[in-house]
Amino acid sequence: MNERSFSAAPLGVPRLMVAGVSGGSGKTIFTLGLLRLLRGRGLRLAVFKKGPDYIDAGWLGRAGGGPCTNLDPYLMDGETILALFGHRSRGCDLAVVEGNRGLYDGVDKEGSCSSGELAKLLQAPVILVINATKMTRSAAAVALGFRLLDRDVPLAGVVLNQVAGARHRRILTQAVEEYGGLPVLGAIPRMKRDPLPMRHLGLTPLEEHRSGEEPLDLLGRVVEENCDLEAILALSLGQPPLTVPPLALGTPREEARRLGITIGVLRDAAFQFYYPENLEALERCGARLLFMDALTQQELPPLDGLYIGGGFPETNGEALAGNPSFMAALRRAIDGGLPVYAECGGIMYLGQAVVWQGRRFPMVGAIGWEFVMEERPVGHGYSRMEVEAPNPFYPVGEVVTGHEFHYSRPIPTVPERRGQLACLVKRGHGFHQGREGITYANLFGTYTHVHAAATPAWARGVVEAAIRFRTGG
Repeated sequence: MNERSFSAAPLGVPRLMVAGVSGGSGKTIFTLGLLRLLRGRGLRLAVFKKGPDYIDAGWLGRAGGGPCTNLDPYLMDGETILALFGHRSRGCDLAVVEGNRGLYDGVDKEGSCSSGELAKLLQAPVILVINATKMTRSAAAVALGFRLLDRDVPLAGVVLNQVAGARHRRILTQAVEEYGGLPVLGAIPRMKRDPLPMRHLGLTPLEEHRSGEEPLDLLGRVVEENCDLEAILALSLGQPPLTVPPLALGTPREEARRLGITIGVLRDAAFQFYYPENLEALERCGARLLFMDALTQQELPPLDGLYIGGGFPETNGEALAGNPSFMAALRRAIDGGLPVYAECGGIMYLGQAVVWQGRRFPMVGAIGWEFVMEERPVGHGYSRMEVEAPNPFYPVGEVVTGHEFHYSRPIPTVPERRGQLACLVKRGHGFHQGREGITYANLFGTYTHVHAAATPAWARGVVEAAIRFRTGG
């Protein structure tokens, strides 16, 4: 029996999942409104997003009044998912999980790693959101099919979306309840405009939206006026307690605390994609985090390491390029051996330039690659790479699993700064020609986003590299 199993504890938190028939069903609209309404009534909420999504998770966290935790059955085993769920849910009144894509959509025809499989693991009642555009009785067939496909999924009710009016709602409700066998918990009316701001690559990140509270307040009112909140809350009650292991997130390093290891994190409008658990894991390993703004900060403070997450350097290209003093300081630090771990948008920032919509924005210039934004995704989906060469952060032989979503394509430019690619791509597109993990000095850049709970070697490697840099080891 391992340590987690030995110290597992029961968790009886009320819980539910919001899932959709497909992507675009309206589950995020409903979930955001539900969270804002529940928070306004004083409930303490634990908020989760199924899958590796950053942008929706940011909005969900804001609506629920706390961090949104990603639960991903592809990246994580069941024990890790339960540990994360328990870690965030203890002491809360309700846990709400938003699924991704359709309820049964997974990585294969069996629906492995789907929202439905996650609902079974968490024993969370599922509210199915159906886009009822130009549909009446057919909605009952959809509900019936979803209910019968996998009877082990605790499908508990339906919310209708894009409802045209009172008559449409009445027919839909009668059909779904009589022939689909599921209660209709609400009907979201068709709205004249999308309440959530959109732009290239999808939903505008919360950090770039000036009035993020306004659409959330609107959606809260929409759910209050069109859904049966008491019936929804009743569904979340009475579930059997979960056996939840403690969360093992980062290994404490006394040396890091003793030395006062400081790891910088670029966190601003350009670089936003950070799982909360990644930052917690670095702190758990003994590091102090120093958050910085690459758009406005002029100098680079003393650091032992730097973590640059993904984001949108292309939409912030003018502002980033307009801060040359910070970029020059960062380039000098990298040339001086500062350990830097950069993901996706972060590695674009460290290149020679980003080219987007006919404009070329000069970047840090630490590595000899230029990044060109394409019209369609270059890499999108789960990824896996095997470490084959020495690098600052991962041991040779480590297999790193994560997720990539990028429109940029790297073009080699400066030979003396081209670096080496330390990893073989086992799944996904990767950085260049089937390789990943660009290394130069103590810099490691990758298109693969990792989750610290799924890849324990990540936080350990970042902190150990920072210790070596501080001590000259």
